[in-house]
Amino acid sequence: MRSDWTALPEAVTDEIAGRVGESDVIPAATGDHAEIAATVAGARGTVFVKAAHSDFGVRSLRYELRVSEAVSRSLSPAVEWHFEAAGWLVVGFEHCAGPHADLSPGSPDLDLLEETLTTLSRTPVPDMPLFSPKARLGFEQQAMAGDTLVHTDLGPANLIVTSHGLRIVDWAMATKAASWVELAMLMQWLISAGHTAEQAERWLTRFPAWRLTNPKILNQFATSNAEKWAAKSTGATADWIHNLAAWTSQWSTYRRQNHELRDARPGDT
Repeated sequence: MRSDWTALPEAVTDEIAGRVGESDVIPAATGDHAEIAATVAGARGTVFVKAAHSDFGVRSLRYELRVSEAVSRSLSPAVEWHFEAAGWLVVGFEHCAGPHADLSPGSPDLDLLEETLTTLSRTPVPDMPLFSPKARLGFEQQAMAGDTLVHTDLGPANLIVTSHGLRIVDWAMATKAASWVELAMLMQWLISAGHTAEQAERWLTRFPAWRLTNPKILNQFATSNAEKWAAKSTGATADWIHNLAAWTSQWSTYRRQNHELRDARPGDT
């Protein structure tokens, strides 16, 4: 649950002011992984500050901190500083100025995303315990296991177009998995941006990990992910849950109608 900046104790705000200077605070408009998230601009520069004090919030932010420190600066905002005070963990990230990525068909940001995904697929996995695919996604599929660092939440809100290229933010759900999992998780965001499932799959064929993945594996993933979000949407009031249920259902339906029969072979069960 996102809290207001005024929830921070004076010991914390004094420490931040000592690092940034007297500052203006602009709360983040999106996201809810951190209890406090805001752009802080002061005499010594601008940083993006996240802070947490609940047990879960601190564990999540500490996890994001360790992954972010391990990921190349060409992919993720750098960690400028971090400290603990008055029961709060506080992290100052490099401030990335720029709009969120436009993932709609034909957008030039898709070329930036392709470059970023290629770099990410070659990025060493941090030497730390990471989420397993089942722990992250809530369903099990043997083929999801792998040795690649995957972000798993590459929606436009977590992609910022800067003068130095695309930056990925919010690594709180980073996972160790097969590289195709990142691409399969991207499907819902491509559909949300206006791609049909067919268009999105056509775009993803530029990645070897997608082309080399058995279609039956993608069928199973699409079905399991859609079933998960359909179950979550039952009785839910949040629009984002219903949106994800709709987008994942579109992909699952497309694969069922256009791949399952075509990919079946004599003797398959």
